[in-house]
Amino acid sequence: MSHALSVLSVLLLIVSLLPFSYSQHYLIRSCDFVRLQVAYLAGACLLGASVLFYLSNSYYLLGCIVISFVVLLLQANWIYPYTWFAKKEVVSSSKDDAHSIRIMSANVLMSNTHYGKLIKLVKNHQPDLLITLESNETWQQQLSCLEADYPYRIYCPKDNRYGMHLYSKFEIKHQQVCELIEADIPSIHIVFEDANNTEVEAHFIHPAPPSPTEKDTSRPRDTELIILAKALKNRTRPCIVAGDLNDVAWSRSTRLFMRVSKLLDPRKGRGFFNTFHAGYFFMRWPLDHLFHSDEFSVKRIERLAKYGSDHFALLTELTYDPAASNQKQHEDIDKDKAIKELKMPMASKQQVPTFDE
Repeated sequence: MSHALSVLSVLLLIVSLLPFSYSQHYLIRSCDFVRLQVAYLAGACLLGASVLFYLSNSYYLLGCIVISFVVLLLQANWIYPYTWFAKKEVVSSSKDDAHSIRIMSANVLMSNTHYGKLIKLVKNHQPDLLITLESNETWQQQLSCLEADYPYRIYCPKDNRYGMHLYSKFEIKHQQVCELIEADIPSIHIVFEDANNTEVEAHFIHPAPPSPTEKDTSRPRDTELIILAKALKNRTRPCIVAGDLNDVAWSRSTRLFMRVSKLLDPRKGRGFFNTFHAGYFFMRWPLDHLFHSDEFSVKRIERLAKYGSDHFALLTELTYDPAASNQKQHEDIDKDKAIKELKMPMASKQQVPTFDE
């Protein structure tokens, strides 16, 4: 048992140290996804080694105890901002406030045929904006029953698992569908007018993940995040970014996105809201995101019930509040070095439509 714990602690240490590299190979970047699982295993390893050390007084186990403790510290540094113990980055709205914008993001899983379950969620929660990802022509037809409630719609069906559909109760003033980095991987960019006649800029994205079945590198995903962040840095309107980023909230690339764009993450201090994988409780992490500018406070964030997809849907309710006392948390990352290392050399922020006059 002591040998097994020692081997496990060393493996966990390796997994914890690999993401410090700027390598964008999927084997390195996938270590970002499992930080919660690594922390749980390190805690179990620390407990087991401590008990065995107490019973046997074998100093051989001290190394296992020290390594497990170091792993816990390393992982806690990354995931702590998303625990309930951390300070909230975005202030809470009053429960009595009428909601301003309710957004539901759902990666439907293209092969999923439980259309009625998603429709039921939409009707129960009545989002003002619904963004579906991985939606194709079949999903578009099945969701046609929602069209009466959502007079403003943008359709981009695809059979490659990167289709997108946007349903809005708010008037869409400007819109554009782009392929920012890769052909057939679209993003939707809009300016809409909310119930208070405030113009809000919104960007919905779904970059390809680093994986052996997709891309062996995270460079296209990281580049899409970086050029979007740089385009939004000098925004002129309140702004929202949402979608399946195929990246976790605490990774270097997502932290870089927040630092450059100056957008806020309402999950900080409120929980992980792990949206993937819906089928395996022991292998879940936050893949679906919503970021916003500091003119909003947050009324509600909720991970919704299962509907047949490998993702849970994410519902976020924001209140437009220009006087909100939000406090952007410091992101400890070398911004210039990270941009240089992660971005594709020819990509430009000019590809991102911001609809400036």
